[in-house]
Amino acid sequence: MPRYAQLVMGPAGSGKSTYCSTLIQHAAAINRSVQVVNLDPAAEHFDYPVMADIRELIMVDDVMEDESLRFGPNGGLVFCMEYFANNFDWLEESLGHVEDDYILFDCPVVSAGQIELYTHLPVMRQLVEQLQQWEFRVCGVFLVDSQFMVETFKFISGIMAALSAMVSLEIPTVNIMTKMDLLSPKAKKEIEKYLDPDMYSMMEDNSVTIRSKKFKKLTKAICGLIDDYSMVRFLPFDRTDEEGINIVLQHIDFSIQYGEDLEFKEPKEPDEEPDNTNYDDFFQDKEED
Repeated sequence: MPRYAQLVMGPAGSGKSTYCSTLIQHAAAINRSVQVVNLDPAAEHFDYPVMADIRELIMVDDVMEDESLRFGPNGGLVFCMEYFANNFDWLEESLGHVEDDYILFDCPVVSAGQIELYTHLPVMRQLVEQLQQWEFRVCGVFLVDSQFMVETFKFISGIMAALSAMVSLEIPTVNIMTKMDLLSPKAKKEIEKYLDPDMYSMMEDNSVTIRSKKFKKLTKAICGLIDDYSMVRFLPFDRTDEEGINIVLQHIDFSIQYGEDLEFKEPKEPDEEPDNTNYDDFFQDKEED
């Protein structure tokens, strides 16, 4: 039986911990077992239990305090993840060998100075390959704060970050726009155009603000890549909307083929009917009485 994994990625403040917490509660409500593994050595606290925590192996603060290394926050994170990649046996031991596991891997943030974990360095790619060797079906889940995406150029920036991670990891990826419950009704209506965007229309709407011809040409090329190939689309995520959460989970389950290998219980054979002669004798006795 295969096991299933979500690599939960996104910039700082995108709501990765809230997403994991919400999914755990939703899974419990529908009688599904979902567990979380923390792979962010710079994380501070969680409001849910984790089955494994990379901070038990190595922490960014400890690396930064080591005078022989003298790393800053970004260098410390890279060092921690490379150390983790050399100690996958720790992760294997922590995960165990339970069949049909469904695990959320809370990954390090994707932001300036740290996106190289997903683009330049092989660490996350090695993690994906290792999980696949352990018979995990892996899906990437890239989160972006909806409040950050209400401007066209910020939206394009978020798309490029999601696209970089998707191309680097070479796994099915579901992109999610989080914190929809924090938007005003007006902002919710405005952001609908970003869920399934027409990039060329957005480009035309902002053409007046683009003064540099080179920047305009670059932006047009990026918009063409996104629009022509339909490579990035976003699903809305409102933690107060159970139906919306279920739709997001269905998209992810479909991408990793969750449930296709589950064994269905066959209906029990009906018990053999008693001999009819006994019934006949019973009713005959009643009639005689």
